Parts: sequence; structure tokens; C-alpha cells
Amino acid sequence: MAAATPASCFFSRGAFKPSSSSRRSSLPVRQLASRNAVAFRTRSRVSCGGGSLSSVTPISYEFSDGSSDMELRLQLSGIDISGPRDIHVDANNTSLTIQLKHSGSLMTLMETHSLFDRIKSAETIWYLDDDQLVINLKKQDPELKWPDIVESWESLTAGSMQLLRGTSIYIVGDSTEINQKVAKELAVGLGYTPLETKELLETFAKQTIDSWVLAEGHDDIAEAEGVLLESLSSHVRAVVATLGGQQGAARRADKWQHLYAGFTVWLSTTDATDEDSAKKEARRHVEDGSLGYANADVVVKLQGWDADYSKTVAQASLSALKRLVLSDRKLPDKKSLYIRLGCRGDWPNIKPPGWDPSTADDSITSPDTL
Repeated sequence: MAAATPASCFFSRGAFKPSSSSRRSSLPVRQLASRNAVAFRTRSRVSCGGGSLSSVTPISYEFSDGSSDMELRLQLSGIDISGPRDIHVDANNTSLTIQLKHSGSLMTLMETHSLFDRIKSAETIWYLDDDQLVINLKKQDPELKWPDIVESWESLTAGSMQLLRGTSIYIVGDSTEINQKVAKELAVGLGYTPLETKELLETFAKQTIDSWVLAEGHDDIAEAEGVLLESLSSHVRAVVATLGGQQGAARRADKWQHLYAGFTVWLSTTDATDEDSAKKEARRHVEDGSLGYANADVVVKLQGWDADYSKTVAQASLSALKRLVLSDRKLPDKKSLYIRLGCRGDWPNIKPPGWDPSTADDSITSPDTL
């Protein structure tokens, strides 16, 4: 089992619809997911400690990333401003609020609680440049390239390239359909190869999974999928949708040897009604350890399912994966090392070369090889 609680998010569907973004955008635009937590879906939002980018009035902006410094320019033409005293900018870690004093009250020009990553709030400066409001922000992590100011589907798919570095993703969970639809969205967004173990197994066996279950039982299919996962474990830049249910290898804790080769996302349905409850549920599953899914790197909690929201669930998954990798930038290299040493099942405490899982003493501590 993984050594720590998986990253997670909470997904709630109604208010979230796919939206477009670019380096030059018009507000309000993006709907987001966020954080190294549980992705929980209720009927109206994705929640991982994030929020949405909003504005009272549509406003265009330009964003540029200059390594440790970033610049955000908001077009204010057509907006009545008497001077800098009318502008209020509040930057705080992962949130940004820009307001304008207008007719005695504050009008929100931009508000998000989910910047692409953390900023050094105290070093934020701003000024007026003709009809533009210019805001300079400093990153907490100067090595991270920001595709955009906020976390969105577009910025996550662009930004994940530098973080995942080609590491494959495995989608696990009790629903084969959900696994497949979310995996497809991720593959398209990342430019990865989409693979479905259901399709591959049915092609090999020349029969459907349902007929195979009737003829041979769940265990036989789980064994076959385990063999297939072994052959896929050396693949890079792939998103693999695994089988759900009793016949799925990922449900069984002893079948994870080759799943550890990539980043794993557990799509888990829940009756929880809020993010905190979903997080507690995820922790209980990990501590219990009876389901193989508890070994996953990321948990995305879903309250119900609607295929129209596949992309939003994929976004929540990427958000949690981003936080996971940012917490340990060596993870992709560690996954690569695990593959090169033969996927021996010694994740996350990788043993030295020559270690034999069938004879070696598990108490041996692996040197820091990365």
C-alpha cells in the first residue's frame, strides 16, 4: 500500500461546464478544480480547495510568465476610474481579488481562489498604465511554468506536461464506463495514447467481458488483466482505463505491482455531501486497505455520475496530480526508476538493484537513489 494518504478532490457537477481559456481572455471564463485532496462531485461544483474565476463585468486580460515574476494586465478602457485609490488588489497565496470602487461600492473585476500555484503575496505590486491595470506577482516555485494565471482545464493540460514528464496514468475504480470516459478526456487533453484494458482483453479473448465472466469467473479475468498491465507498465505517455468491478485487477491489493509504474487515479463514488466528509472517507479506505484502490496516488470522489461531466472529473484528477507532483518533484523520476528495475512491487520504498522480492528481507532500507 502507498505510504501516505492519496491526493484527492471532491467533484460536484451542476455549476461546472467546460470553458475555454488562453493567454488573452475575457471574464468570466473558467471553472476549476484544485488541490491535493479528494475530488468530490456533488450536483454543482468541483471542490479541492479551489474556486472559480469570476467577474461582475466582462474584462479582457493578458498574462505573461517571466520565470520568477509574472505579469497580469487587465484592460480598463471604458471603465470610469478617477485614480489608483479606486483600485483594490488582494493577493493571498492561491487567491486573487481585484475590485474597483464605483458609485460608492466595490465592483469585482476579477476573483479566483485557485491561482495556478502559490504566490509570494507580500511581494505583489500593481500600477496603472494608461487604460491597463498591471499586476506583478512573484511565484513561490520559480521553476514552475504557469500557462495561465488560474487553474483551468487548459492550463492544467498544458502545465502537466512539465510535471508528469511522460509518466503514464492509470484510471481505476469500480465502474469500467467511468474509467474509460475520464481516461479518454485525459488522453486527449494531454496528448497521451488512450488505452482500455476492456477493449484489449476482449480483442485477445475474442469474446466480451460479460461472456468471459460467465464462462470463467471474475478471478480469471483479473489474472488476465494483471498480465496485460505487466505488458503496459513499460509504456510512457499513455492513459490506461482499467476494468471496474469484481473482475478488475486494480480492486485486488495483490495486483498492484505493475500499476505502480504510473500515476494512479481512483474514481470513487460516494454518499458524502461535502469535501471534508469525502476526505475522511478516503482516509478510512486507505487505513482499511481492503480494497486495492486504496493504493492509488489520487482519489477523486464522485457523488453520482453523468457522462457529460467526464471532462470536469478529468480536470479534478489533473489538479490533484499536479499538487501531488509539486509536493515531490522527484516522483516522475522515481516512477521511471521503478520501471527500469522491473516493477518488483517495492513501491514506494524502492530497493537496490539485485533485490529479489521472493527471497530478500523487506526490512532492508533502500538508499536514496534519486
